[in-house]
Amino acid sequence: MLKLRALFAGLAVAVVFSGVSRAQSAFSTATIDLGVVVTDIEKSVKFYTEALGFKEVPGFKVPAAFANEAGLTMGKDLDIKVLVLGEGAGATKLKLMQIQGAKPAVSKQEVIESQTGFRYLTLMVTDTGASVERAAKAGAKPIAKGTLAIPQDIAPGMFLTIFKDPDGNFVELVGPKK
Repeated sequence: MLKLRALFAGLAVAVVFSGVSRAQSAFSTATIDLGVVVTDIEKSVKFYTEALGFKEVPGFKVPAAFANEAGLTMGKDLDIKVLVLGEGAGATKLKLMQIQGAKPAVSKQEVIESQTGFRYLTLMVTDTGASVERAAKAGAKPIAKGTLAIPQDIAPGMFLTIFKDPDGNFVELVGPKK
């Protein structure tokens, strides 16, 4: 089965064929990393760890000269906080960065067609009820009236709840309700 996933990891946009073996693929892993510029790094780390369950692991720095040469920043250092979902080399990584002195535009996303680009992250969970409860305890509120049953012809037995992160990006939790 061929699945396409798009990725903007701050450094590259790639299409990953997760059903293709490494020997047949140009990609060394089917796991994606996603880089996200945020306006308040501590607030974002708190949201993704406490509300959604990511774990923080050691991050890294990119010196200003390299970031400038690579076309990432206008001569500013990058201090990247890394959050993971899962364990080991195959864990999905969310790389959060706040660039000192930069004033990025905050997402004005009302619904997914409001603007172009990556519009949401999907987190597949084992229990939407427990996941939504954890998010609520951390102060996150769903953007809809709560957890919605996904139409049976799309995903039988699955439920969806969507939150906005501190910068207005959509994060959807999808899974069964126990």
